[in-house]
Amino acid sequence: MTAFKKYFPITKQCTYLNTPASGLLPSPVLEYRQEHDLDFFVMGSAIKDNRGPALTTVREKVGALFSCAPNRVALVPNFSYGFNTLLEGVPTSKKVLLLENDYPSINWPFESRDFEITYAQIDDDLEKNVASAFAKAQPDIFAFSVIQYINGIKIDFEFLKQLKATYPETLFFADATQYFGTEAFDFDASAIDVMGGSCYKWMNAGYGNGIFLFKESVSEKVFPKTTGFNSLQGKYKAQEGSFLGRFEPGHQDTLNYGSLGVAIDIINEFGITAIENHIKALSEKARTAFTERGLLEEAVVQRTSHSSIFNLKGDEALVHRLKAQNIMCILRGKGVRVGFHYFNTEDDLQQLLTVL
Repeated sequence: MTAFKKYFPITKQCTYLNTPASGLLPSPVLEYRQEHDLDFFVMGSAIKDNRGPALTTVREKVGALFSCAPNRVALVPNFSYGFNTLLEGVPTSKKVLLLENDYPSINWPFESRDFEITYAQIDDDLEKNVASAFAKAQPDIFAFSVIQYINGIKIDFEFLKQLKATYPETLFFADATQYFGTEAFDFDASAIDVMGGSCYKWMNAGYGNGIFLFKESVSEKVFPKTTGFNSLQGKYKAQEGSFLGRFEPGHQDTLNYGSLGVAIDIINEFGITAIENHIKALSEKARTAFTERGLLEEAVVQRTSHSSIFNLKGDEALVHRLKAQNIMCILRGKGVRVGFHYFNTEDDLQQLLTVL
């Protein structure tokens, strides 16, 4: 996938392994943003005349990429905004299952409200732990990150389908910020009821845009109160009380959501399946190399499959040493976190291994 590098000049200057913290800005997205603001500068409010169709196009691109009807795709500024809007429509009498030490934007919104909460542990037996917690707590809601932001442990989608078959009334809420854009995904065929994520990481769409996908039945079980003038604007929100409109109450930023549309065009140019195969092949080579060097925690080593995020044994001194060699990474948890995306190559992995 070396062809991707043409869109990311920074990869010629450094080994960029910090996508789990922030994705890069592709040159086509930069060009779109520059042209958009130039048009705004020159045309003033006239640029907004096409706002409705432009946002509709982005919504439809999202729906096509993730197999979700566009009338069930919400465009939000970021995951946390959308998730808190969602929870405002959930009675606090509901029993909730969370994962211990999951991403704060998943756990804190529940913990800051009066929900009855239980937890399952994140380790090599994640699915077994979740199944056991379900049997004991019988939760109304299970909220989790698809991929753990610290060590990259990814929950098994087939397990989720089996769990949903056993507990069909439980709502599954998923944070896919560390997942969207890494592999082909059919939302409608999944066990997940609500799936949201910010798009500045693996989607490489820049900041200020996120998405939420909903199953049809969610609007009958969750009742957000958020509303505003924009709640009734657009092709898929025309009816009063629109569920989708609850997540889009104010003016939508065509700059940021248009950036997401261009980022999706880049994904479609190369093909999400090709991207998935590349990321998986590179990540498996990385996982093998890291395991041989004793750099991974046992919970990750023992997993059957893994994501493209890794937490390597090391400290701040190692981060400084890697950055001194133009390898971009970050300290997270008890180690050094790295991630491999579609613009990364085996040369990037080898550069990291050489310095390590």
